Amino acid sequence: MIIGLLTAVAASACYGTGSVLQAVGSRKSARREAAKSSASGVTQHGGPSLSSTAKAAVTWEFMVGTVLDFVGFGLGALAARLLPLFLSQTVISANLVITAVLGIKLLGIRLSRAEWSSIGVVCAALVLLATAAGPEGSGHTPIATHWWLLVASVVLIGGGTLIVRLLGGRAAILAGLLSGLGFGALGVGVRVLNGVDPFHLPSLLGDPALYAILVAGIGGMYLHTVALQIGSVNGATAALVVGETVVPGILGVLWLGDSSRPGFAWVAVLGFVVAVAGAVAVAWFGEPEPEPGAPQAGSQEADELPTEVAAR
Repeated sequence: MIIGLLTAVAASACYGTGSVLQAVGSRKSARREAAKSSASGVTQHGGPSLSSTAKAAVTWEFMVGTVLDFVGFGLGALAARLLPLFLSQTVISANLVITAVLGIKLLGIRLSRAEWSSIGVVCAALVLLATAAGPEGSGHTPIATHWWLLVASVVLIGGGTLIVRLLGGRAAILAGLLSGLGFGALGVGVRVLNGVDPFHLPSLLGDPALYAILVAGIGGMYLHTVALQIGSVNGATAALVVGETVVPGILGVLWLGDSSRPGFAWVAVLGFVVAVAGAVAVAWFGEPEPEPGAPQAGSQEADELPTEVAAR
């Protein structure tokens, strides 16, 4: 249990830091597009084009953030094998706290008293969950459910990408939520994946859950990038928290046999609900952030941003 918790906390730190660095890179790329008066940066619906997303992905901040995401993915996958999903996913989702705090330094975001209170609520809820968590379930499921997970991942990412592109600039929270659902599907896939323990390569490659993990992971990262480009980093991350926490937590209990300690079920439910509510509150109370094309108070222009970030 302790090793699993430490692994989940480390994954949370990687994800939180990665999100902020990706937001820095996305905003730098958006300011460059605006400075060029380029019409190729947005679609006809006001959302980011594929080319603008690709340009954001090649900034050094975004690439470092992506590396941290991959490290976080590995640590999160290990945590999902060691802890009940309702605990591992919620602890990992506490990266919202790290995102908010680092956003103050690197993005110039100011947190209101309500936001700080909401972050405190999330931390308190995590303590309740850690107290109540019992042994994780076996994760053994029929292969048909692995196929259903793959189908659901394809529909979620494919349909979600289409909807987000049609909604354009209004889809920041939806993109964050869908990316969270993708990461949640990834967590479930890691938990049920065959051929891991003991390792057996043919079983691993023949398991549809492996391909569900790839679809959900890559698609979730893309949608998260879109959310960071067009909306509040705290709001997008809070929506992601809800998506990657609620559904996997419920599936872990109903489908995979996760459970709480005897007599602590009500504590687990309370901690779970309060954690999600606290994450939503961060998005609800969050102050609007500056438009990506506008320099932030006290910051340098787009081309000087890497120097400014390094100096802080």
